[in-house]
Amino acid sequence: MRPTEPIDRTDIKILEHLLREGRCSNVELAEAVNLSPSPCLTRTKRMEESGVIAGYGAQIALEKLGSHVVVFSEITLGSHRPADFRKFEQGAARYAEIVECYNVSGGYDYLLKIISPTVSLFQELMERLLEDEIGIEKFASRIVLRHPYGQRSDPVAVIATGKSSWK
Repeated sequence: MRPTEPIDRTDIKILEHLLREGRCSNVELAEAVNLSPSPCLTRTKRMEESGVIAGYGAQIALEKLGSHVVVFSEITLGSHRPADFRKFEQGAARYAEIVECYNVSGGYDYLLKIISPTVSLFQELMERLLEDEIGIEKFASRIVLRHPYGQRSDPVAVIATGKSSWK
């Protein structure tokens, strides 16, 4: 969804700060972006209402909760009608372990990010997906061995301005 009003540098600063410090108060946010609290709140509310700010959440350190594996699975469907894509997406959405699902171009149809407590439970999940008959013709999976760095913040300024960070 595109905002009804253009995003300016101050809005970008607000968005970037909220990505780093989502729990900050409006006063803290206003100080961080060099605005008074009232206009800062107005800008933030405008971006919430237009859908630019889609929500707020916590980043959870899964390793503190227990051991787990992260797996990326490439899924190829047997048929490619719109109904087949919907059927797969609805079927895959039923499983909490499938945390991200991308419909992609190239040699397969979907890339799934799956987080499971163990490799054997991941395998059981894949068997269940095949048993569900949601259109999977074949799949290939890659278990993540290590994760050199965590999720970076979304490139807000790059997207909002349409200018690359490396030029």
